[in-house]
Amino acid sequence: MEVTGDNLLTPEDSNQIHGDILESIFNHVPLVDLVPASYVSKSWKLAVSTSLQGAGGGSRRPNRIKPWLLIYTQNTRFPHSTTAHAYDPRSHVWIEIHEPSIKFISALRSSHSTLLYMLSPSSFSLSYDPLHLTWQHIKAPLIWRIDPIVAMVGKRVIIAGGTFDFEDDPLAVEMYDLETCKWEMCESMPAILRESASSAWLSIAVNSNKNKMYVVEKSTGVAYSFDPSIKAWQGPYRLRPQTTSTISHCFIGFANHDRLIFVGIIGDDIKSIKLWEVDGESLEVFREIGEMPKQLVERMKVISSEDDAENMICFGMPTPSSIGVSLMDDLVYVYINSVGGAIIMCEISGDGSGACSWTSVKNVSGIDIDRCKLTQGTVLGCSRVGFDDLDKALRESRKFHVKETA
Repeated sequence: MEVTGDNLLTPEDSNQIHGDILESIFNHVPLVDLVPASYVSKSWKLAVSTSLQGAGGGSRRPNRIKPWLLIYTQNTRFPHSTTAHAYDPRSHVWIEIHEPSIKFISALRSSHSTLLYMLSPSSFSLSYDPLHLTWQHIKAPLIWRIDPIVAMVGKRVIIAGGTFDFEDDPLAVEMYDLETCKWEMCESMPAILRESASSAWLSIAVNSNKNKMYVVEKSTGVAYSFDPSIKAWQGPYRLRPQTTSTISHCFIGFANHDRLIFVGIIGDDIKSIKLWEVDGESLEVFREIGEMPKQLVERMKVISSEDDAENMICFGMPTPSSIGVSLMDDLVYVYINSVGGAIIMCEISGDGSGACSWTSVKNVSGIDIDRCKLTQGTVLGCSRVGFDDLDKALRESRKFHVKETA
């Protein structure tokens, strides 16, 4: 089904259903379909709002909005077209997003869930709204980089590492202020990160409430924090849980209530994937909160379909370095960083118990494995897509096609 701003019913149609029945129905309607439904009448708009908020008390649990997983691919050939798909975990559906082509600057990249960017020697383009409807085109940083870590902290964009060998300082850090529109040099990255100062080897997380960026070396767990207000680094911290298992790769991200989550890949052959909660002040690993079920771990490694087989031919067997993690609110997405790769979703309980619920997400994003040689790469990330974001997108003539229930 294609969803546009023109998908409206008549007021006569809207009078057929009302009250609690209508709210109950809306609890099972994909979020992207609720937007045109809210245009029908004032009563429908109120029912949509009530269904999302879970009003009414009692034992009713609201079908709350959850962070989407966004997947972008970009063609290497002119005009470098970009395709966008999204998975909505609230509704368990995949959505194809039809939007105007992104002005090509360079390969599309992301080293932090909420930020997409393109970087060339002369230009830096970035987008940080939930559906990436708008792009800002600004002057490139002073130092030329190919694979830096890039994150938005408050109203500042931090870009660090990833420099060419001919640059004087491979650990250089620059900061762009979105209000003053100026670049500033900051304290360089710690020397211990010299051999791993790129997004390929570092995982980053941003605490929006404290306006700090956290960086961890994926292979060792050595971590630092960066404070934009003083342009300086703090650390090192050792993010290594007390376990007899060998953690080959790790990732970090913030869940609700400023909980820092540590995701560890166990073994070079991906024996297991575990989650720990980290104390946000001391950066000491607090407790283990979850482990991916063995059948889902195997799902990430085995060939179970023709698409999986072709995926293995194109990209090889999965390794710890081929795994990516995106974390937002109480959802953790673990996926293979390749076209059509496996996706596993973990929902962390919000009651403080740390209980985890795991599920496999069928990847029906529609990306053709045979086109893998024509794309510069696939970019995945989380985004808090809300009702107002979809409403704005539809009013700006974006179209959403609900493809299949995952």
